[in-house]
Amino acid sequence: MDTDALLQVKDLYTWFELRRWGFARVGYVRAVDGVSFELYPGETVAVVGESGSGKSTLAKTILGLYRPTRGEIYFAGKPVHQMKAAGLKEYRAKVGYVQQDPFGALPPFMNVRRILEEPLIVHGVRDRVEREQRIHRALEDVKLVPVEDYLSKFPHQLSGGQQQRLVIARAILLEPRMIVADEPVSMLDVSVRVEILELLRKIQQEYNLGIIYITHDLSTVRHFSHRILVMYGGKVVERARARDLVRNPQHPYTQALLAALSDPRAENAHTLKPVPPGEPPSLLNPPPGCRFHPRCPVRIEGLCEREAPPEVETPQGAGHKALCWLYHERGEKKEEVAM
Repeated sequence: MDTDALLQVKDLYTWFELRRWGFARVGYVRAVDGVSFELYPGETVAVVGESGSGKSTLAKTILGLYRPTRGEIYFAGKPVHQMKAAGLKEYRAKVGYVQQDPFGALPPFMNVRRILEEPLIVHGVRDRVEREQRIHRALEDVKLVPVEDYLSKFPHQLSGGQQQRLVIARAILLEPRMIVADEPVSMLDVSVRVEILELLRKIQQEYNLGIIYITHDLSTVRHFSHRILVMYGGKVVERARARDLVRNPQHPYTQALLAALSDPRAENAHTLKPVPPGEPPSLLNPPPGCRFHPRCPVRIEGLCEREAPPEVETPQGAGHKALCWLYHERGEKKEEVAM
């Protein structure tokens, strides 16, 4: 076990059983299918991919909202996957959660003071003066000032950006060591997104937080994350340092994601191949072999559709890995991949 890591996820599977009429088992939705990674204090790991790739299920499994079907999760050396109710309550006090829809995440019948006071009471902060001090500090950290102007307001009286700042304030109230941010800016105006991400970065630096940033938007992760995991069909198909992955994507799926937003004048624009028309794989009945092979423009006939590829180091090195036969000794087309 890596004793320096704040979070370790090892070979994690989260499958959901499907039954017809509540009786006959139809199968399993393989939402997360063998994911492993580490997160260190002060680091941001972004998890990117299309809708349905398993990103949010991974986040909710890490938060303890879903129980993993198989695999291990360690936080500060403690096994989250084995925790009972009391242990999970203690764990969740150390992990903040920033939801995608700020208005839906906030109870409409509570004002700002009550929204922030409730988690403090639930987690045993009984002294009223201490609660007030923590509430004021959290609101100041997210720049909802003067604090007195906001305490009596209800969520509908706040703008979208202010609502998300309040969600972040709630996430840091209990002085967590890690934040899971699930699409934290996708519901906001473009002009507000940078402000919210810069706010998260400032809070991270001040408190040395680890952040898991779930998103489908590669245009933000290149500026906000240290490492990127690309998910497709419940699996991590590529992982690398943020700058390396954006400049030199190795997996055909990552190249396609970047091709969708790339400036044609960018230095790597000519190497990026768009994905042919198609849909992400069914997580109930995923295709055999590589899950991307039905849409892959450079698949190796007879291999990619038959055998699941291993994760291997790409020619980029430095921990840049891809789940792809193109970089394995059995991949006969190894020389054809775009660099």
